[in-house]
Amino acid sequence: MIHSVPKNKIEQVIVKYADMIFRIAYQNLKSKADAEDIFQEVCVTLLTKNPPLDDEKHLKYWLIRVTINKCNNFHKSFWHNKIESIDKYTELEQPQTKAVMEEIWQLPKQYRNVIYLYYYEDYSIAEIARIMDKSQNTISSQLQRARKRLGKILSEGGL
Repeated sequence: MIHSVPKNKIEQVIVKYADMIFRIAYQNLKSKADAEDIFQEVCVTLLTKNPPLDDEKHLKYWLIRVTINKCNNFHKSFWHNKIESIDKYTELEQPQTKAVMEEIWQLPKQYRNVIYLYYYEDYSIAEIARIMDKSQNTISSQLQRARKRLGKILSEGGL
């Protein structure tokens, strides 16, 4: 059921957070097409659920959580396990950015999400803990482990 939220308010939310939603999905799925599908699913969820539209901070948390959950569900799907990504064969515009992102993609999912939220969305450890529904100590440990792994991978790769 679609709620009676003003259409222009939904459009404003989608325009404002489209890039963030897509980047989180792309970072999790490593596929532009799959990230676009997740983006559409998040938009449908935004229309069918009743998120906190009047509170920017909670709305952003809600969108991040929904996006991550949709990505997690996608990873579990039969379809995902049976197809090969076409994005493996496409190139990013900047070779060094591509190399770093490929190394980030090699990290376990919980580390990828923490790295993304901390460095690309500028969330604090406390905010990430609330978004991910984990303790601050857990997030701090995951961030430390992710940095260590990524640093080792990048130094071995010559970046």
